[in-house]
Amino acid sequence: MLNKFGPSGSGEAQVQYLDGDFRVISPGTYVRCAITDVHIPLDELKYWSVDLQEAYAQPVAVLQRHYPAQVKK
Repeated sequence: MLNKFGPSGSGEAQVQYLDGDFRVISPGTYVRCAITDVHIPLDELKYWSVDLQEAYAQPVAVLQRHYPAQVKK
């Protein structure tokens, strides 16, 4: 997670998504949502897939990835 002094670096971080946690591989301030391409600040990152190694901005993005036919647009 983030160190106690806040994020180091700027731009997009490279992250390894783990069960219930994530590890910052390359410093940055955000990651991109795999569905919407929106920037997600690391301190607001809540949703990701360990299997697909990708982040999601909102729960609906998770549903769009895994159940695209079920999500109403």
